[in-house]
Amino acid sequence: MKILLLGSGAREHALARALASDPATTELVVAPGNPGTADIATNIKIDPTAPEEVVDLATQMVADLVVVGPEAPLVAGVADAVREAGIPVFGPGAEAAQLEGSKSFAKRVMASAGVPTADSVTCTTEAELDTALRNYDAPYVVKDDGLAAGKGVVVTSDLEAALAHGRACLAKEGGAVVVEDYLNGPEVSLFCVCDGATVRPLAPAQDFKRLGDGDVGPNTGGMGAYTPLTWAPDDLTEQVVREVAQPVMDEMARRGTAFIGLLYCGLALTDRGLRVVEFNVRFGDPETQAVLARLDSSLAELLLAAATGRLAEVPAPRWSEQAAVDVVLAAPGYPGTVTTGGLITGIPDAEALDGVHVLHAGTARDDDGNLIASGGRVLSVVALGETVADARARAYEAIGKIHLDGAQYRTDIAAGR
Repeated sequence: MKILLLGSGAREHALARALASDPATTELVVAPGNPGTADIATNIKIDPTAPEEVVDLATQMVADLVVVGPEAPLVAGVADAVREAGIPVFGPGAEAAQLEGSKSFAKRVMASAGVPTADSVTCTTEAELDTALRNYDAPYVVKDDGLAAGKGVVVTSDLEAALAHGRACLAKEGGAVVVEDYLNGPEVSLFCVCDGATVRPLAPAQDFKRLGDGDVGPNTGGMGAYTPLTWAPDDLTEQVVREVAQPVMDEMARRGTAFIGLLYCGLALTDRGLRVVEFNVRFGDPETQAVLARLDSSLAELLLAAATGRLAEVPAPRWSEQAAVDVVLAAPGYPGTVTTGGLITGIPDAEALDGVHVLHAGTARDDDGNLIASGGRVLSVVALGETVADARARAYEAIGKIHLDGAQYRTDIAAGR
């Protein structure tokens, strides 16, 4: 099949890598892509959030499937436009994408579906924000109601810091903020492939959101991830499908907004049981990089089945027995003011190690063809191993061979797992 993949990050490089190696794929175009995807697919520069540009490209290449990587095109209605053009697309329409586009919408859906989550209040004024924060105990959890590239959440015991973040969210056009009860316990990410009725779970993973070792510093888009979760309950995946994903699918269908695509369930395993932290409506980054490294079955056929309402007809995904660890290399200043333009070297040396591959995120080529940093999260270094500890050791050996002046990365991804 001919596939058009939208996006330019490490998540899209991971998707492109899985799709390009799939015997079902005959042509792969990534728009706009990055220097890494250029090595395994055809990059075409368009605006992935512009529905008409996406439809034009998909039509020109006679695409059999469009896969939407990032959240912004989904909220902008790109999947709706592609469907209206008669082309199968993996990704929800704009209305269903509000499960990520609006935290308060997701809370309302969960309440209707009986899905366990944190108690919360949505605020649209500073007075409401102040009252809400004083009604909750520290640590305070304050979330931008809209899209924030994974960096819209502050968890802090400092009331003034919580108020400041809330005010910044409210200051945006149409701004709203969600204040909610803190959920204790380890967090888990589970991706669920959905066709509006059927749910097919992928392998659970755990990511690391804070910038620094020991989960300190500001929230980021994610600094690393690993899978499998050998410590998690054996029935975790089945429980999430039963108590979270399937009820949400059914509720969205009841509302007339069938959810077709990837439901990312961000979960906390609390002392009161399973709770939903958040939903995303696309593959998560950096978890995707680790999860897809272990996939042993056809990603192309799975996504096409979801896009065409035939998910119940295809087998469940198959997984390698190996573990995967992903460590993110970030540019100086991330997640604040980022310094770009630094020269990146050592990737071939890293990939020479057994079981290691490097995925591009914020990279570009300069006028001389050199690889340089062009964004906050620059690379994902992914390693496979017989155990999580083996994979972790390889990932850190590999990242040690890569050089970028001032680069940042955590040294404790998957430590002790």
